[in-house]
Amino acid sequence: MSTTETPTPSDAGPDPSAAAAAQKETLPSSGGELLQRFRTGDLGSLRVLVLLAIVWIIFQSQESRFLSATNLTNLFLQITAVGLISVGVVLVLLLGEIDLSVGAVSGLCASIVAVLNVKNGWAPVPAIVVGVGVGASIGLFQGYISTKFGIPTFVVTLAGLLGWQGLQLKVLGETGTVNLQPGLLTDLAGKFLSDSVGWIVAIACIALFAAVSIVGRARRVRAGLSAPATALLGIRIGAVAIASLLAVWVMNKDRGVPIAVLILVGFVAFFDFLTRRTRFGRHIYAVGGNAEAARRAGIHVFRVRVIVFSLASSMAAVGGIMAASRLLAVNQSSGGSDLLLNSIAGPVIAGTSLFGGRGNVWSALLGALVIGSISNGMDLLAYTSATKFIVTGAVLLGAVVLDSLARMGRAASGRV
Repeated sequence: MSTTETPTPSDAGPDPSAAAAAQKETLPSSGGELLQRFRTGDLGSLRVLVLLAIVWIIFQSQESRFLSATNLTNLFLQITAVGLISVGVVLVLLLGEIDLSVGAVSGLCASIVAVLNVKNGWAPVPAIVVGVGVGASIGLFQGYISTKFGIPTFVVTLAGLLGWQGLQLKVLGETGTVNLQPGLLTDLAGKFLSDSVGWIVAIACIALFAAVSIVGRARRVRAGLSAPATALLGIRIGAVAIASLLAVWVMNKDRGVPIAVLILVGFVAFFDFLTRRTRFGRHIYAVGGNAEAARRAGIHVFRVRVIVFSLASSMAAVGGIMAASRLLAVNQSSGGSDLLLNSIAGPVIAGTSLFGGRGNVWSALLGALVIGSISNGMDLLAYTSATKFIVTGAVLLGAVVLDSLARMGRAASGRV
C-alpha cells in the first residue's frame, strides 16, 4: 500500500517562477556591474550580438561582398532550416538534455513529404501534415523510451540518429533523389514579399512586440511582481524596431523579404511566448533547473519531457521541409553533413545553457545567424570544408567554456 504525500514548500524546494520574479530586471548601473552580468550570462543576447558584429566586421574586411544586400538575403535563407531545427533543440536543452537525432529526423520527414507529393501524387498540405506528424511521433517515442526506462537521452537519440537514417534510405528507394515540383513546397523558400508588403509586415511586427511588452509589464506590476525597468523596455522595443526596419531595407534592395524568414521568426515568436508566458513553459524551466524539486512541487515531469521531445522532433521535420524547399530536392544526404552540429551549436553559442533551466528561444535565431555568418563568410573566402569544421568546432567549444564559467560565476555569487 502506498501513500501520496502533498509537497510542502520546504519539500518542493524553491519555486522557479518565484525565484525569477525576485530578480528585478534593470540596466547595469556601472561598468563593473555590466562586466559581472556578462560574466554570469545575464546578458547573453547582448553578448551574442557583440560576437555577431565582430564576425561581420572580420568577414567584411576580407570580402567586400559579405554585407551586400544579395549576400545578406542569401544568408537569411540559408539559416532558416537550421534556425527552425534549433527552436526544438532549445526546448530540449532547457531540460538539460540533448537530442542527437534531429538531423536524421529532418531528413526522414522531408523525404516522406517529397515521396508523398512527387511519387504518390499527394497535395502539398496533406503531405506536410503527415511529415510533421511523423516527426512528432518520433519525438514521442524517444521521449517516452528515455523517460520511462531512465535511459540517457544521449543514447536513445544516438540510436535514433542511426535508425532514422536507415529508414530515410528505405523511403527514398533506389533512386535516392526526389526533385520537388514547382508549387507550394518550393514556394516556402522561393517566394519573396513585395517592398511595400515587407514594410507593412515589419511595422505590424514592431507594433505587436511593443504592445505585448507593454501589456506584459503592466500585468506584472499589477500582480506585484518585478518588471523590467521602463528604460530597459524602451531600449528593447527600440532595438527590435531598428533591427526589423534595417533588415527589411537591406532585403528590399535585393529580392524582398523571403517568406521563409517570416516562417522562422513566426515559429521563434510562438515558442518564445510558449516558454515564457505559459504554465507549460514555466514547467520546462523548472524541470530543467531541478527535476526533483519540480516533481515535488506537483509538476508532471514525465509529461513535460515527452511533450518537449515531441515538439523538438516536430520542429526538426519543419526544418527539414524548409531545407528541401530551398534546395528543390531531397536525397540520401538530406539531414546529414553539419546540420546536427549547427543546430545544437547555435543555441549554445547564443547563451542557452547545456546544464538546463537557462536560455530562451530567440537564441535559436541568433545562434543560427552567428553559425550561418561564419559558414557564409568562409564560403565567400573559399575556405575548405576542413577549415570550416575546425572553426565551427572551436567557436562551439568557446561557447561551452563561457557557459561553464557563467555557471560557476552564478554559483560563486550564490545564485542558481
